[in-house]
Amino acid sequence: MEYNTQQRKLPLPEYGRSVQNMVDHALTIEDRAERQRCANAIINIMGGMFPHLRDVPDFKHKLWDHLAIMSDFKLDIDYPYEVVNKENLEVKPDRIPYSEGKIKLRHYGMLLPSMIKKAAEYPEVPEKKQLISLLANQMKKSFTNWNKDGIDDAKLLADLREFSNGVINISPEDLHISEQRVQFNQRKPRANYNQRRKY
Repeated sequence: MEYNTQQRKLPLPEYGRSVQNMVDHALTIEDRAERQRCANAIINIMGGMFPHLRDVPDFKHKLWDHLAIMSDFKLDIDYPYEVVNKENLEVKPDRIPYSEGKIKLRHYGMLLPSMIKKAAEYPEVPEKKQLISLLANQMKKSFTNWNKDGIDDAKLLADLREFSNGVINISPEDLHISEQRVQFNQRKPRANYNQRRKY
């Protein structure tokens, strides 16, 4: 008995070894018309394997691309679509660079300090106080995720002043409002299923 692991690697394993054997057989057919009929039959079988994708745009085009890939681009037939080139398959995507910004206090992340700087530039309107209160609330939530014991209000105020370059100075009363929101938003521990269920 020969295991699949002992056989050659399939270019598209989602179609299985039986379909790959059909493609290999099509490569051995010398008559071009017969080879074309065999390719059309293989495409119908491949499409029948994924009926839920028939409404996807360019589904047939993708099937012919897959047939070309499975034949290692050696199947000499009349393709109804322009199939993908072998060179395009081997092109590696561009490397995505890491962000170069350094996070000063990791528990706040990178977005929160930049939002505080924007809030410091915000004009003096009633909405600014509410925005700063929301930011302080988010700072407290972020810190609580890292340290379940909580955060000292004085430390939070100092961080807020530092991120805003001394522009934002709020009272501890605003932080107490935030503290209530944080406690309200924290999840309560779920009761044991056996304890909840009563017969």
